[in-house]
Amino acid sequence: MTTRTDRQPALLVLEDGRSFAGDAYGAVGETVGEAVFSTGMTGYQETLTDPSYHRQVVVMTAPHVGNTGWNDEDDESTRIWVSGYVVRDPAIRPSSWRSRRSLGDELATQGVVGISGIDTRALTRHLRERGAMRVGIFSGDSLAGTEELLQRVQDAPQMTGAALAAEVATAEPYVVEAKGEKRFTVAAIDLGIKSMTPELMAQRGMEVHVLPATTPFERVREIAPDGVFFSNGPGDPAAATHEIELLREVLDAGIPYFGICFGNQLFGRALGFGTYKLKYGHRGINQPVMDRSTGKVEVTAHNHGFAVDAPLDGATDTPFGSATVSHVCLNDDVVEGLELRSAAGRLLAFSVQYHPEAAAGPHDAAYLFDRFVDLLSSSGDTTPTTDQETHA
Repeated sequence: MTTRTDRQPALLVLEDGRSFAGDAYGAVGETVGEAVFSTGMTGYQETLTDPSYHRQVVVMTAPHVGNTGWNDEDDESTRIWVSGYVVRDPAIRPSSWRSRRSLGDELATQGVVGISGIDTRALTRHLRERGAMRVGIFSGDSLAGTEELLQRVQDAPQMTGAALAAEVATAEPYVVEAKGEKRFTVAAIDLGIKSMTPELMAQRGMEVHVLPATTPFERVREIAPDGVFFSNGPGDPAAATHEIELLREVLDAGIPYFGICFGNQLFGRALGFGTYKLKYGHRGINQPVMDRSTGKVEVTAHNHGFAVDAPLDGATDTPFGSATVSHVCLNDDVVEGLELRSAAGRLLAFSVQYHPEAAAGPHDAAYLFDRFVDLLSSSGDTTPTTDQETHA
């Protein structure tokens, strides 16, 4: 793989045979992944470094990308995770006092193969109509006949059935210290966590122990956490069998739980609900979600291709308590949050399908970290309820 991008030809090939010709952008070479589109107009640096995009080729619907360059402060992890990047009109030069280099240079440095100069509007419409699918970007020495390139794409693994969390999670535990007075200890299971998430917990007095995705329950129990958190992450939730079993042990032990994104899908499966693959998913920083407890509509940041299959109305009895859908997407009625309550109505655990840390994105959902604080506060001074006594 080389890094020359002086208008070398490139070709994007979808698994259904449609192709788009353009120019190499970033690294020159070959990449394959799942084609998805993001509707965010800003925040591309945070998007590219979000581990949830592992094995995905991101198509930007905004036509002009790279205006603010690349800085050294906004990464959400230690590297770019997307498999490939597709833009229509890359900025000629960055214009920001925080910029240290161009987006194209950073993509090349990190070996991310991209393509520019294609009709991203037509590509996005194609994905909306046909659904997310495998795709390849080819440039330089990897260019070959279309039929050969198509075969390479069709030979690539699909996202359905993929267990990817352990590939992006930390290999060793680490601790993010509480800011100011320590109020709580939280065990955060890293399934692809973004750096802003433990930071916002730390700002609320939580000492956050970030643990690998493969962590056993015994290790969680050793920390004696006041609460457990499951992060965002890539892959098919149905394939995350270890993480689902870990969460069931957490719930069975009565430890308060908060999950986001992948953590919401795993929460759903731990409660006994199914999950399914969305046609093209939700990705962007402008998705409307209603908090059904307040009726308030939040503008939220999303990145998910799977969703929880739970009844929108009424409660469902589970071995751990009564589960209800707490949030719903106003675009398509996709489940965007779950709550678990005791027989007495006390909140035991909750999750949302979107990013309350909103890096990048709006801050409408930041209150969810405060809700977690309230859950941790209330769990320490309550007497056992009927359902807790049943588990004892």
